[in-house]
Amino acid sequence: MRTSIRIAGVLTGVTLSLGGASLAAPAAHADIPACARLATQAGATPGDWVTVACRLGVSGDLQGCASGLTGAGAPGGAANGACRLAAHEPR
Repeated sequence: MRTSIRIAGVLTGVTLSLGGASLAAPAAHADIPACARLATQAGATPGDWVTVACRLGVSGDLQGCASGLTGAGAPGGAANGACRLAAHEPR
């Protein structure tokens, strides 16, 4: 096998593996059920609004997520924690 073909193959493999990992990472770390469970245990009224707010956290809108969860009845600290859990952000 020629060296140039081998190098091209290796570079293609590395590019695909790095690109694939970065695309799959957000979905793999999202945890909407855990966010909703924590928010309802803290006092939020269970329902679609909690799920919608947790989806905002998954997409990176932590302020919108926390605002939605506090609007549903979760205290501020619990809402922030639930949103970070949705996005799997380190604390």
